[in-house]
Amino acid sequence: MARKKQSPISDRDREVIGALLRDVRRAAGYRSVGSAAATRGCPASRQTIYAYEREGGGLVPSLPQFLELIEYYVLEAPVADAPGAKAEGDLRALGVAAVTRALALSAFHVTRATDLIARMQPNQGRRM
Repeated sequence: MARKKQSPISDRDREVIGALLRDVRRAAGYRSVGSAAATRGCPASRQTIYAYEREGGGLVPSLPQFLELIEYYVLEAPVADAPGAKAEGDLRALGVAAVTRALALSAFHVTRATDLIARMQPNQGRRM
């Protein structure tokens, strides 16, 4: 059976995802993509991060890739003493907000999955 073609990701979702990644990276103390990518253990290359963050909508990471970058910036490699870096509590709150916002975007299909789960719930106490 042939796979169903996925619907295209909207330009707006692309922009939001890029902005979320950019904001969390900067809040973690990385002023440039190059400095983040050069850090030991960074889960993506400089070119990949640039493509994800590109203004106007570039490459869209998968949900696991998005989560891996957010986790890296917030929990694994924040630069607390860098100019512009947020305090740990603020950075963690920004990370939570970024993940929450991303899950609500149609690009990651989480809201569609939640809707499907609701529609598949058994009718408790009602006969079909």
